[in-house]
Amino acid sequence: MQGPSAGSASEQAAPEFPADELGSATQLLQELLRINTSNPPGNEREATELVARHCRSIGLKPEVVGSHAARPNLVARWGADPTNQTERPLVLSCHLDVVPANPDRWTHPPFSGHHDGECIWGRGAIDMKGFAAMGLATLTRLVKENPPINRDVIFVAVCDEEAGTRHGSEWLVNERPDLLGDNPEYVINEVGGFTIHQNGRRYYSVQVAEKGVAWLRLTVKGQPGHSSLPLENNAVVLLAKAIDAIGSTKLPWHPSREAADYIQGFTEPKGGIAHKLSPILLHPFWGPRLLRYAVASPTKRATVEGVLRNTANPTGITGSPAINVIPGSASVEIDGRLAPGQTAASLIEELTSIIRPVLGDNFEFTILQDSPPVTFSADTPLYQEMVKTLQSADPEGHVMPSIIPGFTDSRNYAKLGATCYGFYPLQLPEDIDFATLFHGDNERIPEAGFHWGIRTLTDMLRRFLVTD
Repeated sequence: MQGPSAGSASEQAAPEFPADELGSATQLLQELLRINTSNPPGNEREATELVARHCRSIGLKPEVVGSHAARPNLVARWGADPTNQTERPLVLSCHLDVVPANPDRWTHPPFSGHHDGECIWGRGAIDMKGFAAMGLATLTRLVKENPPINRDVIFVAVCDEEAGTRHGSEWLVNERPDLLGDNPEYVINEVGGFTIHQNGRRYYSVQVAEKGVAWLRLTVKGQPGHSSLPLENNAVVLLAKAIDAIGSTKLPWHPSREAADYIQGFTEPKGGIAHKLSPILLHPFWGPRLLRYAVASPTKRATVEGVLRNTANPTGITGSPAINVIPGSASVEIDGRLAPGQTAASLIEELTSIIRPVLGDNFEFTILQDSPPVTFSADTPLYQEMVKTLQSADPEGHVMPSIIPGFTDSRNYAKLGATCYGFYPLQLPEDIDFATLFHGDNERIPEAGFHWGIRTLTDMLRRFLVTD
């Protein structure tokens, strides 16, 4: 999987697949994109019912369950012959909710499912209705072929991933683990398997780790009063100073084995000085300085930086309910992400060291939600099969394990003892940056790359599931 690229990604092959089924997958994706499942509020029921109809059309019996009528989850099982079933289940998981989109910033309406001849546009095309359609197309093909498989395959479409997973995978894991096989061996989820273009080479990652989350509220107190008075201890002004301190300070480097493997994966095909310098990126002092010169793209540099340190981004401010009242307190919500080995408490310690010189002790942190980082072994038969399949689909690419700076439903599935991988195969041209499409304007998926992904995912599951 090493060496320079001789051809474009679009020239690479993947196993054949019935053209009519690929066309149906495109149509299904467009239908899903036309259903507005922005979270909040979610309202995923219509999309769930569409997925349920498709499952029934291929002979599966989906169960639709959840904590709220408008926010259901779907689980459909393709069962192995009991006489051939020797392994624990494999779960294919997607979420049907999406983040909101501002149509004024889009070339095509975000809930149109517009097809421009090359790409399918819409909020969720990448994150992650595209994988819902891809997984269903794969399942459709395998069910039609009906080969002998060694384990059950469980297709899951959940709600509420974008707002913290409480009504979705968290509810399923806590309330209906039986639908997930109680103790599934593997979960295939987002984010991985897509093309990353770097210095004329193509890379594909398989996600084996994700950062933890710590959603915090920082509250600062001040002197309340009428806003016509020039009071010195205005809580909003004090809070602004704290926010500025957080925004202008880089948190410490926290290198991990997972981050090291990710960085080594990018430099290994290049060899020479690039490979020799990669360990320096993990150094607490030299790493941040080298990164500024080693990675030219701001987006890619932020991605690497994001897996090597805790991050804390202020996202929402609350002050006075009236314009003419100085509030007695003001607060900001902070989206914190935790590097492997870190906790919400350790992040608060880092932020406290930044804020205390500005505010003294006049502040308080509240943990709104937190969950630890999760990591999974790359030393498994499924991981090796993913690598082999990507090697076959693009012989001039390079496959590596990765860690993502965000969180996914995998953090909940891990509680069931499952090994979870991000494997969403998608071939992208150089002018489309996967990272910028996540939650970004003009989210779209190239149809050719989407079809390549369907063929690749289907081929991988055939290799892994089918017994002789």
